[in-house]
Amino acid sequence: MRDLTMVPFKQNKWLHAMMIAYAVFWIWAAISPTNRTQWFFENMLVVAFLLALVFTYRKYRFTNTSYACMFIFLCFHTYAAHYTYDQTPFDLWLKAAYHTRRSYFDRVVHFLFGLLWTYPIRELLLRFTTLRKFWTYVIPVAFNFAFSALFEIMEMAVAMVGGQPGQDYLGLQGDIYDTQKDMGLGLAGAMVAAAILADVIRARARQASQRK
Repeated sequence: MRDLTMVPFKQNKWLHAMMIAYAVFWIWAAISPTNRTQWFFENMLVVAFLLALVFTYRKYRFTNTSYACMFIFLCFHTYAAHYTYDQTPFDLWLKAAYHTRRSYFDRVVHFLFGLLWTYPIRELLLRFTTLRKFWTYVIPVAFNFAFSALFEIMEMAVAMVGGQPGQDYLGLQGDIYDTQKDMGLGLAGAMVAAAILADVIRARARQASQRK
C-alpha cells in the first residue's frame, strides 16, 4: 500500500476502499445493536473523530498506512459497540470454552489502541515538529498513555451522570483495577508499536547504506 499523501482524493483508491468498507460495517453495526444507549455512548467520539478527519483533509492528509491503522482500530471498536464490550461473540465463546468470568475483548481493544495509534501520532510529529529519532518514538508512547488516562476519566464522568446506563458503559465487571489494566495495555501496545517501528526503520537504513 503506497502512502499517497499528495495524490488527489479522487485517485486514492486505497482510501476509497477503506471508507466504503467502514461505512458499510458501521451501518450494519448501527442496525439493532445489543444496547442502543451504550452504542450511542461508544459512537460519540467515533463520529466526532471522523468529522474532524473530513474537515481537515484538505489541510492535512495522513498517509494510507496511518489511515489503515485507524480503519482497523475503528472496525474493532465498532464491532464491540454493536454487541457491547462485554457481550461480543468472542467473549461469549471464551466464557463457554474456558469458563472465564469477565469479558476480555475490551482488553484487546485497549492494547490495539496503543499498537495502532502510535504510527499516526509519530507521523504528525515528523510532519509538524523538528523532533527526530528517539523522541519520535517516546512521545507517541507517552501520548497514547496520556490519552488512555483521559479516556478513562471521560468514562468515569459518563458513569457519574448517566445512571445505570453509564455504569454499564463503564464496564468494570467487578474488577477494581480495570482502569489501571486498560491503561497499562494501551501503554504496552504503544511500546510494542514503537519497538517494531524502530526496528523496521533501522533495517531500512542498513539496507540503504549497503546499496551505496
